[in-house]
Amino acid sequence: MKLGIVGAGAVGQACALSAVMRGGAAEIVVVDRTARRAQGLVTDLRYGAVLAPAVQVRAGTYADLAGAGLVLLTAGVNEKAGGATDRADPKGRLKLLAKNAEIFRDIVPQIASAAPDATLLIVTDPPDALADIARRTAPGMRVLSAGTFLDSLRFRVHLAHRLDVHPLSVEALVVGEHGTSSVFLWSAARVGGRPVAAVLDGTEAVRGAVEKEVREANIEIIEGTGASQLGIGMVCARIVEIMARDERAVVPIGSYAAEFGVTLSLPSVLGRNGVLRVIQPALTPQEAEGLRASARHIRDALEEAGAGS
Repeated sequence: MKLGIVGAGAVGQACALSAVMRGGAAEIVVVDRTARRAQGLVTDLRYGAVLAPAVQVRAGTYADLAGAGLVLLTAGVNEKAGGATDRADPKGRLKLLAKNAEIFRDIVPQIASAAPDATLLIVTDPPDALADIARRTAPGMRVLSAGTFLDSLRFRVHLAHRLDVHPLSVEALVVGEHGTSSVFLWSAARVGGRPVAAVLDGTEAVRGAVEKEVREANIEIIEGTGASQLGIGMVCARIVEIMARDERAVVPIGSYAAEFGVTLSLPSVLGRNGVLRVIQPALTPQEAEGLRASARHIRDALEEAGAGS
C-alpha cells in the first residue's frame, strides 16, 4: 500500500518512523508546507530504513499522493503551541479546533484532488471534530479519526499496572471523543475472562485515579518532552498495517456515527477500505449517557467554531 503523510512535524515524524519500522506500507510519501523539512525527514529515515522491511520513502507535493490508499493528516497547531495544556480546561484539545479547522480547509481539498480514493485518517488534534470538518470539506472521501485507539491502550496500561499483568492480557476500551469527554467502559473491562471490578481492590478509588492518569497522559508527556508524539505514531503505524493487510481487526477508531451526528470512536471492524462496520458495545445506562454527552461536547465545539451541520 502507498501511504501519504501530510505534516512533517513531531507527530508526522513519529508516524513515519513507526510506519517504516512496522513495514505496513510499501511506499511512503511525506508532504509538508516546508519542503526542506519533509526532505530532511525522508533523508534521515532512509539510512535507518535499511534495517526495516523494504519500503520506498520520499518527499513530495500533494500531487505525489496520487494512488495512496491511506493518507495521515498530522499538520496543524499542536496542544503546546495552541495553549491546550490546562488540566482544568473542560475543552481540552477542542480548544485547537478553530485554528486547525482553518488549516484543514486549505489542506484537505488538495489531498482530495490528488488522492480522491484514499482513506483520510485525521491525527491532528482535536481529531474527531476535525474529521467532521474534513468530511464536509471533501464529501467524497472516506474520513476516519485516530480517535480513542491510543486512549484505550493507555487505559489497558494503567489497569495492567494495578493488576500486575501485561497490558496485552487486559481488555479495556475508551469510546467517544479523544478528549476530556471520553468514556471509559469499565463494565466491559476484562482480565483473564473476569470483570476487572471483580479482581481489583478499591475499585471506585482506582477508577478515579486511572481515568485521571489516562486523561492527563498527553499533558504529562508534553510537560516532559514538549510533544506527545511517539505513542500516536505507533498507533497510526498499526492502523496502516491493519488496512494494508485488510486484517478486519476490531479497534476503537473514529468514524462518522449518524446516530450521534458526529465522528466519534466505537469498536469498529477496520479493513483495507476503512471501517466496514461498527460493533455497538453493551453499555450501562451511565456509560450510554456519557457517550451521548461526549457527542454533544463535539457538536457544541463545532457549532462554536462555526462548523456545525
